[in-house]
Amino acid sequence: MRCPFCAHDNSQVKDSRPTEDGAAIRRRRQCEGCGARFTTFERIQLREITVVKSDDTREPFARAKIEQSVTLACRKRGVAQERIDQLVSGIQRQIETMGETEIASRAIGQMVMDGLRQLDSVAYIRFASVYRDFSEAKDFEEFASAVQQVGGRDVGGN
Repeated sequence: MRCPFCAHDNSQVKDSRPTEDGAAIRRRRQCEGCGARFTTFERIQLREITVVKSDDTREPFARAKIEQSVTLACRKRGVAQERIDQLVSGIQRQIETMGETEIASRAIGQMVMDGLRQLDSVAYIRFASVYRDFSEAKDFEEFASAVQQVGGRDVGGN
């Protein structure tokens, strides 16, 4: 494993343990070159998955993109990082167990929407405003009203 501080190629594993949800292995490492310590995470990858975008371009599936989007939607909402990690891990598992090598970006977006609906109504609306590409304030207002009528609940603590 390459050191993120000095780029030395060798490091020594000092501690390994599973993450709380059991979806990854957390390893504490120490660089043999500069002595710096850093953490890595190993996750199971069942197969290479390609995301098909709306313009038919293709790119490799990246868990980090989902995690970044969900984290941004939940910003300042009091949603615990552990809950975000569980949501992202659940989406990733769902994608990997579908048995397909390609998945539409729209399908991933819908999975995120479904998860955020359960997690926090404001984060759900924030994500939807970008995902559904609201062009006017009226679109945003209509969507928020629909969420409220369905009984979108705020479980983020605010």
